[in-house]
Amino acid sequence: MPRILAVDDSPSMRQMVGVTLKSAGYEVLEACDGQEALDLAKAQAAVDLVITDVNMPNMDGITLVRELRALPHYRGVPLLVLTTEASAEKKMEGKAAGATGWVVKPFSPDRLLATIARIVA
Repeated sequence: MPRILAVDDSPSMRQMVGVTLKSAGYEVLEACDGQEALDLAKAQAAVDLVITDVNMPNMDGITLVRELRALPHYRGVPLLVLTTEASAEKKMEGKAAGATGWVVKPFSPDRLLATIARIVA
C-alpha cells in the first residue's frame, strides 16, 4: 500500500485529503507544517509521495520541497503541491525547488486521485 505524507496547516484540508486518499487505499501520514513534515521525513521510513500546501507557518511548502530534495532518500520521491497559489511565478518557483506537480485548490477528489495515480505509477 503506497504511503503518502499530507502537509497542510488547515486541519479540515488535511482531513479532506486524508479521507480522499484513504478511500483509495493509500496509507496517510499527516503534518501541520513544513517543519513537522521535514522532521517526519528524517525520522520515519520513506513515503511514496508528499502532498504539500505552500502557505504554512514555520516552514512553507516550497522550502519544504527544497529541504526534502536535499535528503538522499527523497531525491526520487514525487512531491506534489496542493495550494490556492495559481500564479505562474509560484509554479515556476515550486518547479525550480523540485516539485513534481502542482494542483490548485479547491480540488476535485477524482482529479487529485488521477494525478496521484499518474505520479506514483
